[in-house]
Amino acid sequence: MNAAGAVATAHQITIWGLFWQADLLVKLVMIMLLAASVWCWAIIIEKLMRIRRLNAQADAFEESFWSGGSLDALYDRIGKRPEDPMSATFAAGMREWRHAADRGLGAPMKTSLQQRVERVMSVTIGREMARAERYMTLLASVGSTAPFIGLFGTVWGIMNSFTSIAASNNTSLAVVAPGIAEALFATAMGLLAAIPAVIAYNKFSTDLARYADRLETFAGEFAAILSRHLEERGAA
Repeated sequence: MNAAGAVATAHQITIWGLFWQADLLVKLVMIMLLAASVWCWAIIIEKLMRIRRLNAQADAFEESFWSGGSLDALYDRIGKRPEDPMSATFAAGMREWRHAADRGLGAPMKTSLQQRVERVMSVTIGREMARAERYMTLLASVGSTAPFIGLFGTVWGIMNSFTSIAASNNTSLAVVAPGIAEALFATAMGLLAAIPAVIAYNKFSTDLARYADRLETFAGEFAAILSRHLEERGAA
């Protein structure tokens, strides 16, 4: 067996072979990218389930809200720990409304009550959306940096391959190919982590923005209902 055949035998062009025969730094890059990819997929699955659940809960709450029943009864049923952002927004507005009603609605209070109700609902929406958007930054970071981390591993691996080629004084394909394949495998892993992260980030950003608009719309409608109640009490 000649030297080229021996090298070809020693290097296994398989996924495991490319990993185990790579340089230590390239291995660390691959492990980092694999961990980032697994983490991103865990976030993607969690976000898919969470957004689906949020929309289902919002549908159920809106059905109860617009059913024509008493808002006080709905608030008492939801309790102090609402399960979804839309219920939390409603509870925050009702809590401020009841607090003002318990103290009596004088003229100055009527003027500022609607603004306070709108403010507490806006704060609640911001807090709930911050929870819903948790880990979105990680998806964006992996999507933007993983290709460059993989490229770094590739550059480092190719440098080592050229050094080995120079030391062996053999430029045959059997000598060059394994080292180049090991180096390019790092870039492939970087793209494997980045592409799903970018696609998921764009999709979830759109879905969450649409859900935030839904909460804002509900808050505006609820504030209008409370405003009508204030006008009715003022007329009375």
